[in-house]
Amino acid sequence: MGQLSGLDYSGKVVLVTGGTKGIGAGIARSFLEAGAQVIVCGRTAPEALPQAGSAQAIFMACDVRDVESLKALFAGIAADFGRLDVVINNAGGSPSADADSASPRFHEGIIRLNLIAPLNVAQQANVLMQQQDGGGCIVFIGSISALRASPGTAAYGAAKAGVLALVQSLAVEWAPKVRVVAVSPGLVRTEQAHLHYGDEHGIAAVSAGIPAGRMALPEDIGNACLFIASPMAGYASGCNLLLHGGGERPTFLSAAQSAAH
Repeated sequence: MGQLSGLDYSGKVVLVTGGTKGIGAGIARSFLEAGAQVIVCGRTAPEALPQAGSAQAIFMACDVRDVESLKALFAGIAADFGRLDVVINNAGGSPSADADSASPRFHEGIIRLNLIAPLNVAQQANVLMQQQDGGGCIVFIGSISALRASPGTAAYGAAKAGVLALVQSLAVEWAPKVRVVAVSPGLVRTEQAHLHYGDEHGIAAVSAGIPAGRMALPEDIGNACLFIASPMAGYASGCNLLLHGGGERPTFLSAAQSAAH
């Protein structure tokens, strides 16, 4: 790959929560390509672990919503690896549900998974990182849903907005040893894209509305994480790196049938 020296993660230990599929697996592959020892966690082991060449991620079982499970995960990392340099706080998501009919329990579950659980992950990671030379970096995976309307996933958008506020506060509390940042993808094409955007025609139609002409790929998010967690971004903390391919074309342009610019 010819990684720049600043993006060489040889000897570094990286944890990617929810790293067994989708965006998380793409991020895990990016760090593997950069030479890192990568741990992925999830509730159940996947059929295939993320890999890059001969390098393969290590799976450790954990339910990020359960504090005792998290404590066991980080105790295992400390015992097996002796350090933790980067955490990619990726686990999360939400099925589509109208806010007027979704149950309070549903909304609470979405907030718990997408805001409370990442906070608990970060708290456990910070304990390890504060004790080691060089500190560490905690990257929260945000979402464009935090910055615009998120119809059908209102609680998810609200949780991701909370994540951005959380990142700013933790960056202040845990400095200077631990950097805390957010990386916020726009629309991403994963193996489950059909669940959100329909068939190839639907995906093409959505992609046409993005200035870049396509949705992001998991590797786009992985590359951003490589940079933001590296010494090359050593002065970045409390910030949000937005990856949306230029955003979404304003609907009023087509509604008004205005001339192309």
